[in-house]
Amino acid sequence: MLKIPWTAKKTNERVLQEAQSKRSLLDKIRKRQATLFGHIMRQEKLENLIITGMMMGRSCRGRQRQKLTDGMAKWLGMGSVVAMLQMTKMRQEWRRLIANAMEQGT
Repeated sequence: MLKIPWTAKKTNERVLQEAQSKRSLLDKIRKRQATLFGHIMRQEKLENLIITGMMMGRSCRGRQRQKLTDGMAKWLGMGSVVAMLQMTKMRQEWRRLIANAMEQGT
């Protein structure tokens, strides 16, 4: 394609700018992740408890991992995780929120 060697030490963002392309794969992944997140949050099952972090037990040692809910709220531009979790219960509003985030390209 652009024949850029791996020794050039260029970031993916810079290569995409040179190719005059945008990150379509990352956008697809984020959209699918958001739709799956909304699907899981509308159900009262074990997956819901795991994602919201309400499982009993000890936490792992070391640095805390970034939570899926925090990353999703940041990407969607929601002020709080609680408001985002309430938004997932309303399916049409959740879809509209995802569509707006995809248009903004954040």
